[in-house]
Amino acid sequence: MRTNFFRSLSLGGLLLSLWACSDTSTTATSSPQSNLQIEIRFPKERSEVPLDGRLLLFLADNDEVEPRYQSNTGAQAQLLFGMDVEDMKPGEAVVFKEAEAYGYPIKKLSEIPPGVYYAQALLHRYETFTRADGHTVKLPMDRGEGQQWQTAPGNLFSDMVRVEVKANGTSSLSLALSKENPALAPPIESDYIKYVKIKSELLSKFWGRDMYLGAFVLLPEGFEEHPEAKYPLCVFHGHFPSQFGGFRETPPDADLEPDYSERFQVAGYNKVVQEESYNFYKWWTGPEAPRMLVIKIQHANPYYDDSYAVNSANLGPYGDAITYELIPYLEEKYRGIGEGWSRFLYGGSTGGWEALAAQVFYPEEYNACFAACPDPIDFRAYTVVNLYEDKNAYYEEGSFQKILRPGRRDYLGHIGATLEGMNHRELALGSHSRSGDQWDIWEAVYSPVGPDGYPKRIWDKRTGVIDTTVAAYWRENYDLSYILRRDWPELGPKLKGKLHIYCGDMDNYYLNNAVYLVQDYLESTEAPYYEGEITYGDRAEHCWNGDPNEPNHISRLRYNSMYMDKIMLRIRESAPAGADTSSWRY
Repeated sequence: MRTNFFRSLSLGGLLLSLWACSDTSTTATSSPQSNLQIEIRFPKERSEVPLDGRLLLFLADNDEVEPRYQSNTGAQAQLLFGMDVEDMKPGEAVVFKEAEAYGYPIKKLSEIPPGVYYAQALLHRYETFTRADGHTVKLPMDRGEGQQWQTAPGNLFSDMVRVEVKANGTSSLSLALSKENPALAPPIESDYIKYVKIKSELLSKFWGRDMYLGAFVLLPEGFEEHPEAKYPLCVFHGHFPSQFGGFRETPPDADLEPDYSERFQVAGYNKVVQEESYNFYKWWTGPEAPRMLVIKIQHANPYYDDSYAVNSANLGPYGDAITYELIPYLEEKYRGIGEGWSRFLYGGSTGGWEALAAQVFYPEEYNACFAACPDPIDFRAYTVVNLYEDKNAYYEEGSFQKILRPGRRDYLGHIGATLEGMNHRELALGSHSRSGDQWDIWEAVYSPVGPDGYPKRIWDKRTGVIDTTVAAYWRENYDLSYILRRDWPELGPKLKGKLHIYCGDMDNYYLNNAVYLVQDYLESTEAPYYEGEITYGDRAEHCWNGDPNEPNHISRLRYNSMYMDKIMLRIRESAPAGADTSSWRY
């Protein structure tokens, strides 16, 4: 079983060979250098036209799973190297060059320690976009998977191959991208869950090609039986949904083999997830649940699995497209009330930032947000970096030493990754903010467009040196805390009673630091006072969403039910005279 992926012979006439030889002219030293020579190609049957993209090479010291699934930022991270390719022709070999490839956690191919490895290559395919701003860029178009380069349909990859890297010698490797990720199955619908996809005119104009928004809609019990009813709308923001997760219409699988959640240290967590999903279904279809629409939005784009639900110089007008195109369409199709007082926002992490940002940028289009563990909402605490005062994002520097900044911790403060490591892995995955990962999407959303058409870097990706001019642009346009402070005389009356934020005080990514700063300001507001809620979970990690009675691994599964009472209270307090507060109360 451990060698199922190992191939050392020619497959189907495709070149997939491996050999190693010693360089006898090289004198051994105390610091042996490897010389790994790599050629990668794809056969004509995979594409008859040349391809552009990011060519990725993976090397793992084990064959437990394919190497493409073993790259991460933890202590056990396996090796990853990336290189841009353009006009890669079928059948012709591309040499993986030391000077052009960037690696993580080892930066150079020549620095790979001697030993036996399992190698695999993957081509993350790019397309050419000619945008309305006049720039032509090459980016990976989402193909329905939510920007997951490991599984994106159409991406080519090789078999896993065993290679021995010798000290002071030469190892040669030739890999054929003989396999292709398949197309995805269509979304699953039911009596309660519907899937909608529309062409966005705003986004299509910006990107110079047809662009779409999708959504899963959870219908209330009695939707068909009450055609006279019109419903409030809840927008559940978050990462790309391939289905409406957390809603299971059948009992848990009795034969499901229990797993173990390393993060939560809970045995059988897969069963817990199914039980919570089924419990939500029973509650939603029972007499206690309010009759509302809940939507999860698909807004994956060429940079990430979602757009952050705001207008962006690099991504286009996603905020307007969601608020003024998609949501009105869904309300019309599924009998939404269609007024700002009847729309609500909630979500966690990325979804928490989106919920708060949409409420701030469209204050009268939504009636309250419930933002859990939001991505940095004050850039003075961009996780552990102050973008306006710090000179370097990766470390603090004194007269005699540099201290690396942490990037991820657990609830006891144990460090699992550094900011430098997390960003260097992204640099291996893609240049020009094209890694499809966290720091690059923040950059793509918040930054101005650079002269080359790609996002301007907030800091040098290799060194961590912060660009103060880009930071100033971020502050004026996307620092939610700064915008609230700057515009409170205008925004305050529109946001009174609408801002609710929840965060664990041991958030894995230090997101609570920014929440503290926002709380300091909001609790000082006058004319009007913000009249919202900010609470913290003691020793709670990422995804804590405000439930003081349940552990984090349970509360994170209850977004769709835990805010409903707060939403109903908000409706009772704020619905305007004459508003429809009864047709959906059955």
